[in-house]
Amino acid sequence: MYANQSQNNSTGGLQYQGLLERVMFSILTTVPCCVFLYINGIMLFTLRSKSVFRDTSRYILLYNLLFADTVLLIHGQLMYILAASKVTLTYPVCGVFTMLANLTTEISPLTLVVMSLERYVAVCYPLRHASIITIRNTGVAIMLVWTFGALSVLPKVFLLLNFQFEELQSLQMKRFCGKESMLLDPLSEFYDKAFTYCLFLSTGVAVSCSYIGVILAARSASTDKASARKVRNTLLLHLVQVGLSLSSTIHNPMLIAVSKVLDRIILVYIQIVFYVCFFIFPRCLTSLIYGIRDQTIRPVLMYNLCCQCRGSLSVTL
Repeated sequence: MYANQSQNNSTGGLQYQGLLERVMFSILTTVPCCVFLYINGIMLFTLRSKSVFRDTSRYILLYNLLFADTVLLIHGQLMYILAASKVTLTYPVCGVFTMLANLTTEISPLTLVVMSLERYVAVCYPLRHASIITIRNTGVAIMLVWTFGALSVLPKVFLLLNFQFEELQSLQMKRFCGKESMLLDPLSEFYDKAFTYCLFLSTGVAVSCSYIGVILAARSASTDKASARKVRNTLLLHLVQVGLSLSSTIHNPMLIAVSKVLDRIILVYIQIVFYVCFFIFPRCLTSLIYGIRDQTIRPVLMYNLCCQCRGSLSVTL
């Protein structure tokens, strides 16, 4: 009797400890995620608050990039909380979430390419910039970016539907929802890797060529040196953003690799570090870059942040 009671107490203690760990780990990721979501939300509001932002092509492109990053950040945190809570989904629901993540993941590097080309035209063809980079052409470019992203997801949808789900005993997943969980056959995995490598290689080459073009244009006597230097630094940051976006796609494979040589506790801490550094941080980098560097955005963004903080404090009091 005493042995059974002791065993029950031990089991209850382990369950409580496991629950406490999951809550603590969820807080460690949810808090920075909520902070960055708040900043991204204020940034999105700022970019729609004044006509100078709504009627300028590079700010419209920035809004599109920030919107995709924010959606991906919300999705990633939702999936993390479900996994930490040990909640599994059905294959159809997980498929919808996964395809949404694939779409928004591809929008970011494609938008960075368009933004880099816009900056390249501004430096190398300043007299034709206003006629080339119009609001209409910017809208068309954004539509093409989303159309290309949607079309690239369609093969993944067809490969997923081609899987023989009727052979499964249940549509309830045994693993947590994630991109790797939906790669149900070798062809799906091959297409995902091939497309990811091609996407980031092509976007990296496009941004690098824009960067080199600006450097070459800066050597000419007719180019504004200060403007060219500022654009060059912006393009370099775009290249860093592309690299960070790529790092978020290899987040899970890196965890799988290190899980083979590390114990569970250390792996959990490494998972949190990887998640914050490779997934959360790249999604908020856009707000940090433009909110601090851009002289037009910074005063409006700081004003909106201060007003929102004062409003929250007054409501609390």
